[in-house]
Amino acid sequence: MSSADFDASDLKVIAFDVFGTVVDWHSGIAAEVERVFPGIDGAAFALAWRAGYQPAMKAVMERIAAGEGGFTLLDELHLSMLDQVLHDFSLADSIEAGAKRDLSRAWHRLPAWPDSVDGLSRLKKKFTICTLSNGNIGLLTEMAKRAGLPWDCILSAEVFKAYKPDPRTYLGVAGVFDATPGQVMLAAAHHDDLAAARACGLKTAYIERPHEFGQARPKDVSPQPDNNLHARDIDHLADLLGC
Repeated sequence: MSSADFDASDLKVIAFDVFGTVVDWHSGIAAEVERVFPGIDGAAFALAWRAGYQPAMKAVMERIAAGEGGFTLLDELHLSMLDQVLHDFSLADSIEAGAKRDLSRAWHRLPAWPDSVDGLSRLKKKFTICTLSNGNIGLLTEMAKRAGLPWDCILSAEVFKAYKPDPRTYLGVAGVFDATPGQVMLAAAHHDDLAAARACGLKTAYIERPHEFGQARPKDVSPQPDNNLHARDIDHLADLLGC
C-alpha cells in the first residue's frame, strides 16, 4: 500500500518498538563498553551482547509455558547475558560486581536517534504514542527521562507478562486504550515484529534504521508491501501521517 492510499482517520494509538527503532543501542552500548574496558572492541561486544537477546527471552517463555517459573525482567536477562559475554571476551575477572551491574544498566542510557524526539513530539499532537518494548518499565522510564522521549504511556512486556512476538503484547495495547486492533499501529525497524503485529490486526509502519548494527554492518531497509507505511525515520512518519 502506498502512503497516499493509507487512511489514518480511525488511527488512535501508535506503539513503538524501542531498541533500534527509537534508540541507537549499538553505538550506546559500544561507547559504554569502551569506557569500562579501554582497548576492547566495543562494537563487537555490543553485537555479542545483543545476540543473546532473543534466545534468553525464548527460554523464559518456554519455562513459563512449562510451569517452571515466572516472568523475568529484561534487566535481569541483560545481566545474565553480560556474564556470558564477559566470559567470551575473557573479561569476567576484570570487573567488580558493582561496576558490572552498572554496565548492565547501559541499556537504560541509550541515545535516541537524532530524529526521534522531534518526530515523536509531532506525532503526539495527533495520536497517543506509547512504547511496546520487551524492555521493563523501569528501564524504559529511565531511558525516556534521560533521552527526552515524550511518551504518553510506557507499555512493555512486563505489563503483559509476555515478550513480543506473543499476541498478548500487541492485543494488550489495544486493550489498554479500549481500541480495536485496527486502531493501533506498531512502528518498528524490524519486519518480524511488524509481521506479528499485523497477524493480530494492527496497522504497521516500518522505520528505516540502516545502521542499527553499526556503520560497518548496514542493514537492508527495503520496503515490504505488507506494511501500511514505510518511513525513512520518525520525522518522516510524522510527515506521512500529516502531523
